[in-house]
Amino acid sequence: MQTITACRSPTEAPPKRVSGPAPKPWLAWGERAPTCERLIVSGRQYDRLRAMYVGGRGNATARRYAWFWNMAFRLGLLPQRWVTLEVRGRRTGMVTRFPLGMADVEGEWHLVSMLGECNWVRNVRAAGGRATLRRRRARAVRLFEVPVEARAPVIRRYVERVPGGRPHIPVDRHEPVEAFETIASDYPVFRVVPQ
Repeated sequence: MQTITACRSPTEAPPKRVSGPAPKPWLAWGERAPTCERLIVSGRQYDRLRAMYVGGRGNATARRYAWFWNMAFRLGLLPQRWVTLEVRGRRTGMVTRFPLGMADVEGEWHLVSMLGECNWVRNVRAAGGRATLRRRRARAVRLFEVPVEARAPVIRRYVERVPGGRPHIPVDRHEPVEAFETIASDYPVFRVVPQ
């Protein structure tokens, strides 16, 4: 799977993913192509990650990874941006846990849904934004949904800092903020406010 980025104006649609063999970029080790000629090739790993979340729900492998990462994040083994979100299920009322990476923009933390409208987003909305973030200890928080017009810089920062979200968001992390404005309505973003 490959994505080709060409020179385009900010008003044009973002690049579409094109399948086929990846061309060989003849660059020296560590050298980046100029911005207008950049070729981003997402290999089989990106395809496998996307396949784990077909239909916005994780398959058995994704659930095993989620269990593992929930434990690692709850114990605080990784940096501050990695947390476990605990929120009451909208149907069962039982607490559900989701391992998530946060984006920091202008001193505020944000949660971004890499899958768009998914289970944890619906649960947070049903709970009125009340949730718990766990990293070593539980912290009660309120999650406020960010308006669509203000989401682009947060999604860009998320893609820069959270590698697991990159296969699910169709804009390259090196693109300008304007490229993220076209997809901002598809990816809910919540601002984290400690209680």
